[in-house]
Amino acid sequence: MTLKNRLGGHTNSYHGYRLEQALEGIAAAGYRYVELSAVRGWTEHVPLDADAKALGGIQRMLNTLGLVGLSLSGHSDLTTSDGLELGLLAVDLCERMGIGIMNTAIGGHYSEHEDEAAFMGNIHKLADHAAARDIRLGIEIHGEITKSGAAAIPVLDRIGRANVLINYDTANVEFYGAVKAVDDLPVALPRVVHFHLKDKRGEGRVWDFPAIGEGHVDFAGVLGIVERGGFKGPMSVEIEFAGEPWPPLAEVNRAMKASRDRLAVLGLS
Repeated sequence: MTLKNRLGGHTNSYHGYRLEQALEGIAAAGYRYVELSAVRGWTEHVPLDADAKALGGIQRMLNTLGLVGLSLSGHSDLTTSDGLELGLLAVDLCERMGIGIMNTAIGGHYSEHEDEAAFMGNIHKLADHAAARDIRLGIEIHGEITKSGAAAIPVLDRIGRANVLINYDTANVEFYGAVKAVDDLPVALPRVVHFHLKDKRGEGRVWDFPAIGEGHVDFAGVLGIVERGGFKGPMSVEIEFAGEPWPPLAEVNRAMKASRDRLAVLGLS
């Protein structure tokens, strides 16, 4: 099996570290693409209100390290007006950086118990703002309302915007949805725009997301479904460890390289 999908490293894997450290570690691990985190209040490696000079500096870093922006993580609480404004800024940031996919979640990074009616009152403005800029939105498998691909599909149907799709997280589907990715992904794949490749250790709500290959997610099975389904879109590796405090930088770098090496063995590099 040889997959041609673009594979990136997610800078959120370097939560608490500087953007320079994240990009250097991702490049040293052998990735050619990167998902940039612009999440206000969590990992805002790229400031949502960055001016042209700041973005120019980030682009020079990417160029120097041979990295290309794959997607932007712009999570905010889309059930609130403030969260909607942050989402609009994230879409604008995508346009300014030439990035075509913005990943988000209904309740942002922290929220799990979301107000679906409030979300529906905001998502159309965000979706239309993105569509006017030729940007697709990836609603992450996260929280209760989109806890799995099967749960997310009717939400997408109610949104009714062609540029609003799924950012499929291979570990969150277990953590929130109590279903294995290999069992849920086949029904979701036609509506997927982007993947977070993330491993998991422990059952249920155990927060332990190690390097790929060091947990129990069946990535051979996941990639087989991707290949058979003809999905050609981008994927990024996200490692969230056991949460805060984050591991030492050397361990994050090791985990990112180990993840890429394991995926290469499975046919994705």
